[in-house]
Amino acid sequence: MNRMIHDIQKLKTEKDAVILAHYYVDEEIQEIADYIGDSFYLSQIATEVPHDTIVLCGVTFMGESAKLLNPHKTILIPNSSASCPMADMASIEKIQAVKEEYNDLAVVCYINSTAEIKSYSDVCVTSANALKIVSNLPNQHIYFIPDENLGRYIASQLPEKHFIFDDGFCHVHAEITKEEVLQSKELNPNAQILVHPECTPDVVQLGDYVGSTSGIIQYATESTCTDFIVCTEIGILHQLKKKNPQKHFYTANSIQYCPNMKRITLNQVHDVLKNSLNSVSLDEETSSAANLPLHRMLELAQ
Repeated sequence: MNRMIHDIQKLKTEKDAVILAHYYVDEEIQEIADYIGDSFYLSQIATEVPHDTIVLCGVTFMGESAKLLNPHKTILIPNSSASCPMADMASIEKIQAVKEEYNDLAVVCYINSTAEIKSYSDVCVTSANALKIVSNLPNQHIYFIPDENLGRYIASQLPEKHFIFDDGFCHVHAEITKEEVLQSKELNPNAQILVHPECTPDVVQLGDYVGSTSGIIQYATESTCTDFIVCTEIGILHQLKKKNPQKHFYTANSIQYCPNMKRITLNQVHDVLKNSLNSVSLDEETSSAANLPLHRMLELAQ
C-alpha cells in the first residue's frame, strides 16, 4: 500500500496532475487526494487548479463536468464504468415537451446528470447552491431535473415559483426511510439528525439540519452537539470523524452505500496516471451547449 501511494505521488509530479475526490469514495482514495469535496466544490476547483491533468475520483458525470469546464485539460477518471444511475433518469423528450407546455420556463439541471442532458438545460445546480441559484432566476416556471426529492426540497423554500418535477432519484438517499431514522433517534436520543436533500420529503422533515455533504460536515464541525445521525452516503463519515474525533456519528441504516463510488480503487488511480487511461472526451456540439448552464451556475453562485 505504501509503495502504491509513493508511486501515485511520483506520477502526479511527472504528469503535472492533481487528484480530486468526492466525499463518497473510499477513505484510502480521500487520503491521497489533493482536494476533497462535494460536486460544487470539485466543479470550482477544477477551474482553478493550474495542472494539465485532473484525476477525478468520482462517478462519470463528474469527469464530464470537469472536462466541460476545462476543455483543454486532460481529465482522467479511474473507473469509466462507475456511473450514477440518477444521471440517466432525465430524458430529452420530456425536456422538450415541458418547454412546449410552459412559457417563461427555466430548465434547472442538477449537476448529477449527463453532458447531453446538461446541453438541453438553462442552468446547472448542486445541492449546495440550488436554492440560491433558483431563487435568483427571473423565470416563474422551474423544470427541475432529474432528482425529484431535491427539487421538492427547493420548491418548499420558494413557494412563489411553480415547479415541475422529474421522477429521478438517488437510490442511496431514497432508501433511507423515516422509520429507520426514528429508530436510530430512539437509540441515540441526544443526536441531531443531518439530512441530505436528496432524501425523501418525510426524512427531510426530520432533519435538524438539511444540506449538501459539505454543509453537513461544516454544521457537525461547528455544532456544540456531540452526537449525530447522518442521512447520506457513508463515505462522508471519514471526513466527519477526521475533523471531529471527539464526536459520535451514526447512520440510519446499513445500506447508505453507493456501489459505484466505491468501485474506484488505488490501483485504478495509479493505472490511469501511469498510462493516461480513461481520458474524458466529448463531441464539440455537446460540449458547447453543455458549457453554458455550467458556467451560468458558477456565475450565479458567486
